[in-house]
Amino acid sequence: MDATIFFFTADDGVEVAAYRWEGDGVPRGIVQIEHGMGEHAGRNRRFAGALTDAGYVVYAGDHRGHGRTAGSVERLGDFGPIGWPGLMADIGQLAGIARNEFPGLPLVMVGHSMGSFALQQYLLDHSVELAGAVLSGTSAIDVIAAGIDPTQEVDLSAFNAPFEPARTESDWLTRDPDEVDLYIADDYCGFGVDAAAAASMLDSLTVCSDADRLAAIRSDLPIYLVSGSADPLAGGGELIELVAGRYRDAGVDDVTVAVYPDARHEVFNETNRNEITSALIAWVDRVIAGS
Repeated sequence: MDATIFFFTADDGVEVAAYRWEGDGVPRGIVQIEHGMGEHAGRNRRFAGALTDAGYVVYAGDHRGHGRTAGSVERLGDFGPIGWPGLMADIGQLAGIARNEFPGLPLVMVGHSMGSFALQQYLLDHSVELAGAVLSGTSAIDVIAAGIDPTQEVDLSAFNAPFEPARTESDWLTRDPDEVDLYIADDYCGFGVDAAAAASMLDSLTVCSDADRLAAIRSDLPIYLVSGSADPLAGGGELIELVAGRYRDAGVDDVTVAVYPDARHEVFNETNRNEITSALIAWVDRVIAGS
């Protein structure tokens, strides 16, 4: 399914690229996807197709320093002068566009990897605006940040260490070699972010483990955490449970954890992706029906 690609102008003048996928008929809800580091929103085409087949309209934006928003491979990994706060503002602006185009529809936000960290932060101030939140390939950012030098560029290849000797330096993403090869062949995939972007991101995300801030999330917000047990960010699943436990401790009473044995970082590109996608859509159906 082809997407409609459009641009919107951020408050600081940055032209942000976005995608909209629509199926036949009137949608019953909106799903907004926030992609991970070193990739772009267009890689969600298959996942978006499954969601539109289920009756949803899907939006996704290319983050600053990524995809069409970066504009060229030379600018990949650079969040620009405003840094992470600008990226966060873009997420809210795209959500506003989606609501204006489909007024009255509930919105579920899906964040993958870096996008899941952005969603963790977004929930602290905007939980009342969402019908549900999905954190894919996520982690406890304060735990993994302890191993990241904020003065250096983030190098994604370090995540491949648990799988060495490996066929490629991107085998950590999925057990499906065809998906890995598509990622490697994509000029707009496989990069980290520069030192300034990393510092801005890590500094901003310290709030995500703050118990007082977490307590502001509305108690009836459905949250779904999905990961693979072999995802290097998951700590074998322990870090996923840590994040889920923080939400429960903060009073959120509808927290679901799905950790798939041996699956790696990109669960929606995994060898058992149909199973994983179907389970997620069933959860979204339940959330939308109850909103």
